[in-house]
Parts: sequence; C-alpha cells; structure tokens
Amino acid sequence: MNTIAITWQDIPEPKWGAQILPFLEAVLTQLEHTNWDLSVVFCRDTFIHELNKTYRHIDSPTDVLSFEQGDEYDDEDGSLRFNAGDIVISLDSLRSNAETFNVTMNEELKRLLIHGILHLSGMDHSDNDPQQEMLQLQEKILKEYSNTVIYQE
Repeated sequence: MNTIAITWQDIPEPKWGAQILPFLEAVLTQLEHTNWDLSVVFCRDTFIHELNKTYRHIDSPTDVLSFEQGDEYDDEDGSLRFNAGDIVISLDSLRSNAETFNVTMNEELKRLLIHGILHLSGMDHSDNDPQQEMLQLQEKILKEYSNTVIYQE
C-alpha cells in the first residue's frame, strides 16, 4: 500500500483536489510501485521559484520539481517501504504551460504528476527533447489516462 500526502502551500485546496490521490495511486500501480511514501505539494510560482533557486541554482520558477529520497526502511510491521520523495507543482506554471502548449489544464496536471513520479522512480532527461526516453514513457502513460478527469474549474 502506498502512502501519499498532498499539501496546498499557501493556497486553498480546490474542489478537484480530491481527484489527485486516485490518479496517483493508479499510476503507481501501473508502474508496479508498492509501499511507496511520497508527498505532492501544490504551490504558486513564488514558492517554487525559491526552491528552484536554492536547490538547482536557477533563478526562475518552474512547473515541477522532484526531490528524490530513495531510502528504504522497515515500518512498524516489519514491511519494507520506499521513501520516494517529494513532488512540487506550481499551479501558476501549470496554467502557463497549458496555454503555451494549447492543452487542457487537466492534461497538463496529469503530465506533471506523471513526470514527477518518473523522476522519483530514478529516471531523468538531459533536456526537453520529446525523444528522451523518460519523456516518451511519460507521454505513453499519459495517453492511457486520456479519459481520466482530475482538473475541473
């Protein structure tokens, strides 16, 4: 069983917030990730900008950051668990991406969540070229959830 914590950094949880957990569970199950602990933080550009500046030395906001922990530990029942890490998503950049790439907010939200999970899975990409293996897998997974609705205004 996976443990997922969702936090809203200085913003109220939107009505669609309840749809995130089932989506994350489905993607983790599809990727055969079990006993994972992860957190997802939703924020504004100002918060993610500071994180990007502090941890990546890039002085600008970004859409998604992943902070991989990668630690295994035994829980109180003696079960082996995996502390995957944290995903941080800016709702401002999410909206900007959706407009820039002419996709729905729903599609872009799913893309960023999948992107974060793949980073926590140990995958990476050197640039945003769609031919990157991680980005191809991201889009393949995204297609499988094309009818899944998370974001609703």
